[in-house]
Formats: sequence, C-alpha cells, structure tokens
Amino acid sequence: MLRFETAGESHGECLVATLTGLPAGIPISLDTINRELWRRQQGYGRGGRMKIEKDQVEIVAGVRHSQTIGSPIAIILRNNDWKNWTEALPVEDIDGAEDKRKPVTRPRPGHADLPGSIKYNFHDARYILERASARETTARVAVGALAKTFLAQFDIGVLSHVVGIGNERLDREVFWQELVELSQKQEVTLGCVDAAIEHRMKMFVDQAYKTGDTAGGVFEVVAHNVPPGLGSHITWDSRLDGRLAQAVVSIQAVKGVEIGRAVEGAASFGSVVQDTIKYNREQRQFTRGANRAGGLEGGMTNGQDVVVRGFLKPISTLRRPLESVDFATREPALAAYERSDICVVPAAGVVGEAMVAIVLAHAFLEKFGGDSLEETRRNYTSYMEQVRNF
Repeated sequence: MLRFETAGESHGECLVATLTGLPAGIPISLDTINRELWRRQQGYGRGGRMKIEKDQVEIVAGVRHSQTIGSPIAIILRNNDWKNWTEALPVEDIDGAEDKRKPVTRPRPGHADLPGSIKYNFHDARYILERASARETTARVAVGALAKTFLAQFDIGVLSHVVGIGNERLDREVFWQELVELSQKQEVTLGCVDAAIEHRMKMFVDQAYKTGDTAGGVFEVVAHNVPPGLGSHITWDSRLDGRLAQAVVSIQAVKGVEIGRAVEGAASFGSVVQDTIKYNREQRQFTRGANRAGGLEGGMTNGQDVVVRGFLKPISTLRRPLESVDFATREPALAAYERSDICVVPAAGVVGEAMVAIVLAHAFLEKFGGDSLEETRRNYTSYMEQVRNF
C-alpha cells in the first residue's frame, strides 16, 4: 500500500523522499506542493534558516505530464545552505577534512544528541543532529502534499491551526471555513483563527525571545469530509486512532497526541463524553450530538471530522544554553548552540497535516484500492451508495 521514506541531512546537499502506492491519474501541481512548503516555513518566531532556504520541489520520477503514473514518486528538495557546508560534511573524506569539521561535543538536553551519539558510538553529535533536525520535515510536507492532492479528489480536506502557545489557549469551537481562510493567508503569524488570542500568543513568544528561551504549544489538525469506515477494530495495529497518534508523535518535538477531546473527557463522566446518535429520516443518515470523539470510534472513522492535536515541547536549542557535559573532557559545560527558532508550532501544524493526510490516504487505499484514480473512484462511489442505503 502507500509507503514513504525520507533521506538527507539538515545541512546536506538535499533532502530526498520517495512515495510508493499512489494510483495512476492523480493530477499533480508543483505550485500546490510548493505552497505547502511555503506554509511550513512561515510563523512568528522562526529563525534565520528560513531566510536562507526557499524550498522548491523537484519531482524526478513517478509523475509525467502533470499526472501520477502509478510508479514510485521520487522527490528532491535542495538545501541552499549546502554551499556553506560542503567542506564540513563531504561525502568522501579528503586531506585536511578534519580541520573543516564543525563538531558538536556538548549535547543539548532534550535533543537526540546524547542518546544518538551513544547508540552509534559517535563522539561528535554532528551526524546525529543533522538527521534528527526538523529540517527533515520539509520532505514529509512534500509527500503530504501529494497525499492531500489524492484525498482532494474525493472532497476530503486536511488543515491545521494553532490552539495554544505557552499558557495562552484558544477555547472555542473552530469551523472548517475558518481553517480554509486561514490556510489561504499570504502572511502567517502564529496560525490562530482568533486575532486577540494570537496577539497574546505573540507576546508569549516575545518573552521567550527576550530571555533566550523557546516556546512550545498545541496544534490541531482537522480532516474534513472523511467517509465512515476507514481503519478497523479487529487488530491493534489496524486501529486508525493508533496509527494517527504514532504519525503525529513522530514529528520532532511532539511529545503528546490528543484525539478529539481526550483530556477533557478523562476528567468527565461518561454520560457527558459520548457523542449521542440520532437519525435524520429525510436525509437518510445518522447524525451525532457532538464530536468529542474526534471522528474516530473503535479505531474507525465515523463520518465526522477527524480531529487530532499535537503537543509540541519548546525546542531544545536555546540561545541561553542549559547545563551539559563535554564529550572529550567529561567536564560540565554549557550545551551547544546553533542557529535556531524560538517557536515552531504553526510549522509543526503544517507537518501534522502532512502526516495525517498520509495516514488517511493509506487507510483510504486499504479500503478502496485501485491502480488508477478511476478504479478507486468506482469503488468509493459504490461504497458510499452502500452507506446511504444502510
């Protein structure tokens, strides 16, 4: 079925991604993918790297004449900053290369530096942090844009917004049209649909900047118009809620996932948590009293919007470094610092969209199959007729 991989280092020549399993005949626009890459780079509190990179996708296989052809899709995303790292990170070792390296020997608390160095027996965390860097998510967003394009053929949309930065929270229902309008903006501050709340979030980021700190928060991904029946209840690893949770928590710095209103529900009685069931005879469909379940029950979609939240810790590269230890001397030292962001929650939301779209596209193809878009559409249309006649 649908499978993707990424490769590349943060300061390497390029990032690479492959996607296997999309049916033939899906219309592909490079502008659409590049727009998603642009959205990932936006947000108040981003660092200097975003001024260097202008991410543009190159598709070198699997798409011809603006359509998928059913074969693996190969993507290249070139790093503009590579020109400054060609001597520090060459593919082949050369004479004098040792003097050109930019070693990292003071691991950052909260980063992959120390556990990765121990695991791979490196006494320089450079090789670990280069791959562990969230720069890798650029490739995920490109793949996610392809998944979103596929889902859009069936009127399924996937978008995100920021519900919290630090201790500032948006505490009201958000409507799909608000997310559509937010995604179309040409300037992104913190990705919140409420201007007053966003202003308070911005003040929190400013405080983090002034003190040499970083700010975390919460993003919410909403998948709209998802049909019922994706995923399954029959095995632990086919339950769609588990697959979505794993996908979102795999994003760098995400430490927790919530589906629907899980946190609120855990502190409530069952009688007020479950989404009541009704039937509309005129429209011949089941309806629900609310969507506290986040569109998933028993590991399957139930026809409501799928709602997933990611809880993002403050990133671990601080301008005011924390205590660490030097690899060489084993003496106390301040953690290493490299050019970094202050807040990446809006960008993480865009990455969250990509991961949710990839998982839903996978589940969609599991359900409906098809080597071509036309075949998938026939299967989907037949199933939806079955749903209407249930």
